[in-house]
Amino acid sequence: MQLGSGVVDLLSGLPAWQGFLVLVGSGVVLALVIRVLGDRLLRQITPHIEGDVDDIVFRGIHTAVYVTVGLGGAYAGAQIYDIRPAIAVSLEAGTLSLVVIVWMVTLLRIGRQASALATDSAYIDRQMVPILQNVWSALISGGGVLLLLILWDIDVTPLLASAGIMGIIVGLAARDTLANFFGSLSLYLDGTYAVGDFVVLETGERGRVEDISVRSTVIRTRDDILVTVPNSKLNNAAIINESTPRRKRRIRVPIGVAYGTDIDQVEEILLELAGAEDLVQDRPNPRVRFREFGDSALNFELLCWVSNPALTARATHELNSAIYKRFRAEDIGIPFPQRSISISAEEIPGELFDQAQSKGKTTDDGGVTGK
Repeated sequence: MQLGSGVVDLLSGLPAWQGFLVLVGSGVVLALVIRVLGDRLLRQITPHIEGDVDDIVFRGIHTAVYVTVGLGGAYAGAQIYDIRPAIAVSLEAGTLSLVVIVWMVTLLRIGRQASALATDSAYIDRQMVPILQNVWSALISGGGVLLLLILWDIDVTPLLASAGIMGIIVGLAARDTLANFFGSLSLYLDGTYAVGDFVVLETGERGRVEDISVRSTVIRTRDDILVTVPNSKLNNAAIINESTPRRKRRIRVPIGVAYGTDIDQVEEILLELAGAEDLVQDRPNPRVRFREFGDSALNFELLCWVSNPALTARATHELNSAIYKRFRAEDIGIPFPQRSISISAEEIPGELFDQAQSKGKTTDDGGVTGK
């Protein structure tokens, strides 16, 4: 504190123009020292940090730091020496405005460089990079312009009121677009799905995510049809992502056999067929479950896993075909529901009754029977 007071007293004893030049020169010298030492420090630190983001940020703000320090001398001179009010106000506002502009340009440049780096990253969806960059640029530009207006004593209240009214008008006119925009941000931040994932929508559509844009998501169904769904609807809907947390998926193959069939033989055959199918994974192991005593059959279920959700339909087809062929070879019956219909002679026309009699399909009590 005493050293700082002594420096201020020393500068105050000098003529105003000399002290002002000393402060400006000191700021410039200090800025050059920071630049030289900072470059050396960055060359030692950045190689030890993984990735290129640190290099972009540190080197980006390095220039803004020493420019700010250099301009700080002029600002300090305007604060210490008695300069005419008109000149002092302009000098202070002008110096701070240069600082604001330098930092605004620096942050915008860092945002562009970071966006270019993120576009090539495998961990960030490249569809979201332009959105985040535009939001960053809008915030920095708006904040910088607002600070400049405040520094030059320009009343921003009418501007804020006008901006609020315009915001309401634009919001009402483009509420669907804004809803889709914020829906896309929510879907991205939540990690609901990504391009290439297989999803099932509330409406029943199932398919592969082909594209995620600011407004909508495009899904290619199993019928090779592209379905475009607004992001605002997806953000408020229940979505099943079959590709996460792992792409491996379990399939269920129900099968019914006739009563009296050897259930141990059925289980052995089903496990054998699952093990012989190339699309079925060895781990986890396939398994068979005896589910229930049905009306016409003993109901079993074969449970096995495939490596990709896209293979579920094909694997089910292959297993069903193999099971049917093997059961026929082993003479294992696959029953189906049957119903008997009995109609009395009074309920049908005479010609149909005569035809039934001629074909020998009448019952002892005079009715007609059939299947």
